[in-house]
Amino acid sequence: MNCCQCQGIEELFSHQYVTKELSRYRAKGPDKTTRMLTEAIKNEGIEGLTLLDIGGGVGAIQHAMLEAGVQNVTSVEASTAYLTAAKEEALRRGVASQLSYHHGNFVDLAVDIVPADIVTLDRVICCYHDMEKLVGLSAERARKLYGLVYPRDTWWMKIELALENLYFQLRRSPFRTYSHATKSVEDILDRNGLKRRSYHQTLVWQVVVYSR
Repeated sequence: MNCCQCQGIEELFSHQYVTKELSRYRAKGPDKTTRMLTEAIKNEGIEGLTLLDIGGGVGAIQHAMLEAGVQNVTSVEASTAYLTAAKEEALRRGVASQLSYHHGNFVDLAVDIVPADIVTLDRVICCYHDMEKLVGLSAERARKLYGLVYPRDTWWMKIELALENLYFQLRRSPFRTYSHATKSVEDILDRNGLKRRSYHQTLVWQVVVYSR
């Protein structure tokens, strides 16, 4: 991975950071917005479908979808530590044979990633500078459903992300967070033939599912 942001992802989501997250996931389950996303997708009927999970972390969406009847999962992850943790969790759950993994920047790997019935990006586009390519290439690979969790397009979120970036800058980390306009995201999905099916939000996040 030769992009600065991907190097930042590797540094930020270190083995120590991810080990704590995996322990928390095993003790308490997925975060609230991840649960909101998986429930919204499951409501569309997913028995026997396939999933492409981009930036899936410890595998929370992957395991929830497998439990709900998804046939197999492709995971693309930029963090080595997250990929290791997701594989470990899949082995622990006895579902490793239903998953395949790709390590790297999805935008660079996209040409070799086969389409899936469901594509998910849970808190991913706010961690990537080129939203147009990330959303466009991932949308092209969604045959039926496309699920997103990303920051709300509000003034307070712009301030929060700016403060986070100041913190990363002071620590000399190459990692940055990004505020992408909701309309820009939706325009790309509309051009790819995806229409909104459900929408939920928290103070910070918006949770959206689209379908063809």
